[in-house]
Amino acid sequence: MDIRTENVIRYMMPLREGGSLPALAEADDGFKYVLKFRGAGHGTKALISEFVGGEIARLLGLKVPEIVFLHLDEAFGRTEADEEIQDLLQWSRGLNLGLHFLSGALTFDPVVNSVDEDTASYVVWLDSLLMNIDRTVKNTNLLMWHKELWLIDQGASLYFHYTWTNWEKQSISAFPQVKDHVLLPWATQLDKIDTICKQKLSMDKIIDIINTIPNDWLEWEGNDDTIEEKRNVYIEFFKRRIAHSDIFVKEAQNARKTSV
Repeated sequence: MDIRTENVIRYMMPLREGGSLPALAEADDGFKYVLKFRGAGHGTKALISEFVGGEIARLLGLKVPEIVFLHLDEAFGRTEADEEIQDLLQWSRGLNLGLHFLSGALTFDPVVNSVDEDTASYVVWLDSLLMNIDRTVKNTNLLMWHKELWLIDQGASLYFHYTWTNWEKQSISAFPQVKDHVLLPWATQLDKIDTICKQKLSMDKIIDIINTIPNDWLEWEGNDDTIEEKRNVYIEFFKRRIAHSDIFVKEAQNARKTSV
């Protein structure tokens, strides 16, 4: 995949609404990015979730800010006055993840904003595939920008990789948390979208995304699997989950009947 790598040249401000203290930063390409740190609470696994989830969303035709790899050098952050931020910057030396900053975007509000049934069904299908628990009314992680819906923050996805021991079972499990999905009331086209998504998500494209994960994001303490073995687990997880998508589609349809 053609993912750009840029260098962070200026830490602008923390975005404290995020639990992992993401920041607004400027890179040497002249653009501003929402910077997600490898040194934050969930480490590089959260970056993997963000990257993989965002690029799969893009394959489905959903709008996601451009994702780039952002490099922090060893000297960056030494003059930061806030000790917590200084520590975070120091722990995050190396490759981090950035999303192009959508200046002027507004948070999606289900009371004020509307979304068409196909788009809602795509997002619900995607989040069920990814097991993304963080797209609720309280925290939509959706933006309205130029009157279009944009997806942000897929970091709460793929939570199987925090245990790594029961990924086979989770790959073919339902996703009961879909009952809290902010777009579930509009997701009336799940059967149709399920068919389309399976056509769009070839395993070659999934493998391409997984193989683009930076090697050092896959070096975890307490896990003896090789980097290649870890990549293969992600690939097999998606292969099984997509093949058994009827399980999470039925879960979403049943949850919708109960909530509507």
